[in-house]
Amino acid sequence: MIAPEHVVLSRTDSIGDVVLTLPLAGLLKAKFPEVRITFIGRHYTRPVLKHCTHVDQVLTLEELEAGDAVQLLRDLRADALVHVFPHREIARWAKAAGIPVRIGTSHRLWHWSTCTDRPAFSRKRSDLHESQLNVKLLGPLGITAEPALVQLLDAMGLHPPEPDQLVAALLRHDRIRVILHPGSQGSSVEWGLPRFRELIDKLDPTRYHVYLTGTAAEAEHYRQELPISASHVTNTGGQLDLDQLQMLIGSCHALVAASTGPLHLAGVYGKRAIGLFSPRRPIHPGRWAPLGRDVHVLVHDPECPICAAGKACTCVQQITPERVMALLNGLPRR
Repeated sequence: MIAPEHVVLSRTDSIGDVVLTLPLAGLLKAKFPEVRITFIGRHYTRPVLKHCTHVDQVLTLEELEAGDAVQLLRDLRADALVHVFPHREIARWAKAAGIPVRIGTSHRLWHWSTCTDRPAFSRKRSDLHESQLNVKLLGPLGITAEPALVQLLDAMGLHPPEPDQLVAALLRHDRIRVILHPGSQGSSVEWGLPRFRELIDKLDPTRYHVYLTGTAAEAEHYRQELPISASHVTNTGGQLDLDQLQMLIGSCHALVAASTGPLHLAGVYGKRAIGLFSPRRPIHPGRWAPLGRDVHVLVHDPECPICAAGKACTCVQQITPERVMALLNGLPRR
């Protein structure tokens, strides 16, 4: 095939989903070194996208909705657009803009009238990782191999920004710095605030310093149950923007969370990313574990019968703080 000069990747959902899509940009750059990559995301995820070396331009869904979306897409002069996350309106706009190659899964009815190429595969029934499933959408562009997860990590191109003055002032360089991210904004089954409190109580204040992170709403919720005034705890909930959260993650040694965007960022940044997961499909770690060289996934019972039946289950709350502590105790100060 003729090498494309400009490819658009579209994924307009949350941080973790976007992070697991970034290897596509790296794979495209490796195959087509001169290709330009534009990423369509939400305004919320722009601060992550701008720190990916493989992304040349970010266009947000909000910008498309506020302007002449068809003309904005036409002005890109793109050769191809990949709908990594199906979005009916973007699919309609891309067709109207005359982008020659438009790729989307065959499992969305509207793609049959808006896409030129429709790879057929099932995410729900697959044993592949989300990042590997994303690669299947590059088949029409000549990328057909199934990369190992380490290859996808190496194709990420995502790096944390350097701490600004506010974040730098928070850092305790004489302690092992651990981020606890209790919430998930409903994206996963949560460990629960009582478990996070147990963990905080077990962390030696002379060895560890804890940073609590989350949205303002999450912080309002957890401040009632977590010891935010303890000497070894700094509550940053609702006080950091996404750029600053990336700075903090990049400056700490470990992060503990459910399946959330910050967990994925920690993994990619090479931090000890400790993920608390349910084994229930399709939210199980085989699909959604973060990519990284120091990633540790904890599941209470991989054979949980309730999860196996696809029913709502809170077995993740049975993961003991001692299992998390065992992973944190192995961290050197660095």
